[in-house]
Amino acid sequence: MVMNPDAVRNVVGIIGNLISFGLFLSPLPTFVTIVKKKDVEEFVPDPYLATFLNCALWVFYGLPFIHPNSILVVTINGTGLLIEIAYLAIYFAYAPKPKRCRMLGVLTVELVFLAAVAAGVLLGAHTYDKRSLIVGTLCVFFGTLMYAAPLTIMKQVIATKSVEYMPFTLSLVSFINGICWTIYALIRFDIFITIPNGMGTLLGAAQLILYFCYYDGSTAKNKGALELPKDGDSSAV
Repeated sequence: MVMNPDAVRNVVGIIGNLISFGLFLSPLPTFVTIVKKKDVEEFVPDPYLATFLNCALWVFYGLPFIHPNSILVVTINGTGLLIEIAYLAIYFAYAPKPKRCRMLGVLTVELVFLAAVAAGVLLGAHTYDKRSLIVGTLCVFFGTLMYAAPLTIMKQVIATKSVEYMPFTLSLVSFINGICWTIYALIRFDIFITIPNGMGTLLGAAQLILYFCYYDGSTAKNKGALELPKDGDSSAV
């Protein structure tokens, strides 16, 4: 019996939701440390601000009046958005005033940008194709920028010939996550989900190759590499 493509897509999307949820929770140890010490120390909010914006854009993209039949994109990125808000709230609670002001400044700019995008798309684009094109392009652009962190870590591995700061489990799960969302996007072809997750799959594969090339038996520390939740890798898709 041949399965309905949409049913297969939903199954793959649900698996992608579960994996992405785990990735969104990967920075949790950082915030447990912050709460215990009541101090943000040298941690910066930039990765969580970036993921907040990325998730918000993907939620907007997946709404029925922007890009129909994308509810699984909304569910995981909506969940990710709530998680990032919790991370930012914890950071704000324990950060000194200068860091608080900087974080609020960046967050304000992001919220104004999101409001401008929403207003522009809803008032200026009157078809699904136009709305999907505008919002999808923004999702791809900002999602691509989030790959700066994995690339930096990969560069560090090559320079130091050590995988100390690139945990194997996180790299493997990110790779599988990228595969899931790429398959999801290809079943009912969606170029905007395919591009960032195709990149995530390739980067995940590259990280695994580097890991096996430079692994020397030492224990990889979950430090640094966990500072940026990946977008579906990122974000989630």
